[in-house]
Amino acid sequence: MSIRGAAHIAGVYEHPGRHLPDTSLALIHAEVAIGALADAGLTVGDVDAYFCAGDAPGFGGISFAEYLGIDNVSYTDTTETGGSSYLIHVGHAAAAIAAGKCRVALITLAGKPRTGGRRPGGSGNVSTAPEFGFETVYGTSVLGLYALAAQRHMYEFGTTSEQLAEIKVAASLHAQHNPRAFLPNPVTIEEVVESPLVSDPLHRLDSCVITDGGGALVVVHPDIAKDLARHTIPVLGHGEALKHLDAGRIDLTHTGASASGPRAFAEAGVTPADIDYASIYDSFTITVLETIEDLGFCAKGQGGVFVSEGGLVAPHGRLPFNTDGGGLCNNHPANRGGMTKVVEAVRQLRGEAHAAVQVPDCELAVAHGTGGSIATRMGSATLVLGRGEG
Repeated sequence: MSIRGAAHIAGVYEHPGRHLPDTSLALIHAEVAIGALADAGLTVGDVDAYFCAGDAPGFGGISFAEYLGIDNVSYTDTTETGGSSYLIHVGHAAAAIAAGKCRVALITLAGKPRTGGRRPGGSGNVSTAPEFGFETVYGTSVLGLYALAAQRHMYEFGTTSEQLAEIKVAASLHAQHNPRAFLPNPVTIEEVVESPLVSDPLHRLDSCVITDGGGALVVVHPDIAKDLARHTIPVLGHGEALKHLDAGRIDLTHTGASASGPRAFAEAGVTPADIDYASIYDSFTITVLETIEDLGFCAKGQGGVFVSEGGLVAPHGRLPFNTDGGGLCNNHPANRGGMTKVVEAVRQLRGEAHAAVQVPDCELAVAHGTGGSIATRMGSATLVLGRGEG
């Protein structure tokens, strides 16, 4: 069963806060839920499906359906793949809507890593994972693992620190137009490569920000979408993939996007060349570089050349990306950047991005999320979204 056009994203909301010491995790979930429903022109009473991931405390969907006052839940999904969970939720919601299981799905994310929540990389039951005794106890870290992938990419393809820095520069040029961006000031290639080396070859400015906050999405049946005053965005394609160590035979230069991307593009009936805008998960600059290659925007090993000379800068770069500043500069709520990737893709397709970075005639967008680590095991998810009718 294809989900092409089977559901529309009707509402999106990104929490305006980046430092929320006096707001509870539950309240952040509630605030983003209300915001996304208001954006769609719907209410809690319209919701009949609820989706959340491991960031939701308590019994997850059970606890938060009650907390949010959703009385008629006929479908729930608590799939947990780290930062990519929310893109997977969109695909699952579209499939559930197509199957007649629900008509209005609410997806929420919230976290407080800046003010007492889970530390970066601390999601999931790490201490009980089967790999724990073979990896974590020996001092591996999220940063170190991504640096390992970057080092391998440099060794195999000649990628340079300056090319990785181009990604941060592009994100910062976009963030300057976002009044809520955590890091709103543009940076240069020199400033990136001269920032402290935190895990060779990655510098401090190669890393994402750490922010409190959250976001929410509302996915609806096309019959509901056509009756809403809001511009809704059809879901055209969805792909997901799990990639792991394969008993030690992992290729550090590839991500799960090499499988999830082709699935999403095939379902949508488009190619990477058709895409006008891309929201790419950007936990680190190397994450973006490898993902761009694996999604097919350039050949493997050519990512460094592709991003050079403003290739990612909106509105006229080869592939305008992360026009809100992304996780590198704007917001990485709960250490899970997938939600904001969908939000900004919807803004672009609605023509609601900042005028300085709005892609002209944006008809097709891709949003991609990465959960876990590109150097070990990950859950990848890709969405292809269309502009639809305004």
